[in-house]
Amino acid sequence: MALIVQKYGGTSVGSVERIQNVAARVKRYRDNGDDVVVVVSAMSGETNRLIALAGEISAAPSAREMDVLVSTGEQVTIALLCMALQEIGCEARSYTGAQVHILTDSAHSKARIMDIDHARVCADIKAGRVVVVAGFQGVDEHGDITTLGRGGSDTTAVAMAAALGADECQIFTDVDGVYTTDPRVEPKARKLDRITFEEMLEMASLGSKVLQIRSVEFAGKYNVPLRVLSSFEDGGEGTLITLEEDGVEAAKIAGIAFNRDEAKLTIRGVPDHPGIAYQILGPVGEANIEVDMIVQNIANDGTTDFTFTVNRSEYAKAMAILDGISTELAAREVVGDDKIVKISLVGVGMRSHAGIASKMFAALSEEGINIQMISTSEIKISVVVDEKYLELGVRSLHEAFDLAGESAD
Repeated sequence: MALIVQKYGGTSVGSVERIQNVAARVKRYRDNGDDVVVVVSAMSGETNRLIALAGEISAAPSAREMDVLVSTGEQVTIALLCMALQEIGCEARSYTGAQVHILTDSAHSKARIMDIDHARVCADIKAGRVVVVAGFQGVDEHGDITTLGRGGSDTTAVAMAAALGADECQIFTDVDGVYTTDPRVEPKARKLDRITFEEMLEMASLGSKVLQIRSVEFAGKYNVPLRVLSSFEDGGEGTLITLEEDGVEAAKIAGIAFNRDEAKLTIRGVPDHPGIAYQILGPVGEANIEVDMIVQNIANDGTTDFTFTVNRSEYAKAMAILDGISTELAAREVVGDDKIVKISLVGVGMRSHAGIASKMFAALSEEGINIQMISTSEIKISVVVDEKYLELGVRSLHEAFDLAGESAD
């Protein structure tokens, strides 16, 4: 008998019929002898509906009251799912985040989990019940309802699995696993049987939308095996996300991630002296703009060109800041480009295989794709290219590293 925590997102519980399908799946696990704890999101579209209602009342509602409001979406789902389970003869009990006592800090709309009192959940499991927990929410030390922000239900599921010592945390979503890249861009993309926490964390941070970064970080920290499965297809093993094993070393590349939401800014001809990077990026950071890749080129005349990338939604804001400080820094000019993308190779095998970067650059060169920026880490190589080359770049790299084959070696 295994203890399994399952998480179902908004599309998985988006209608009464889908909630009934989830109940049937959960019952099959129970009939096989497994104990099951289920974490659910609000029904698809419900959170947006609640936010829109708040907008009709106030242009700037308080964060505390917004958390009280949006947390009701999950409360609806847990009750309906328990009803559906009970209708098919499976005893179940629902809990809000406060009832489980998922203790968080007091940062409304982006709270962090600090502790979970799982005594009541354990008692229900021992009594043979399925426990259904509201994802995305908790309670702070003052008893106020808090929400965990984007991907919060995934984080709730992983935290519950860690607290309960579960054998596995299964994330049910609208895809049947983690692929070598987005199948909509490369139809030959292959589903991975397994991937390491480290690789999945990089893939998530670089644009892969299968799992949220916080949940992967949490799973890696507490060594909770994660499995990504389809809500809409029965059978299949999905993709297991776990610690690195010896056998993983054979694979050079796990997958290709990409991000369309990139923009590049360059301030040219500024004096090359200590502190210039801070003079440029300090005001950008103070404006709460996250900087990704950075390149600095030093000229022979004692000046430097400084280039960095930001999220495309922050492009105009960052450009205005650079325009404002360019006179102060005696810069020659400020230029930008919001028609770029980032393509990244990810794989723990990079640690033990040489020549990955040169092979990547050769594949792009053969397709006439110019690389504008390069960034590397121990298990990742990222390049910035013109957005019109995104699909071609991904497909050429997928082929160059034989990721459609049985093993990407």
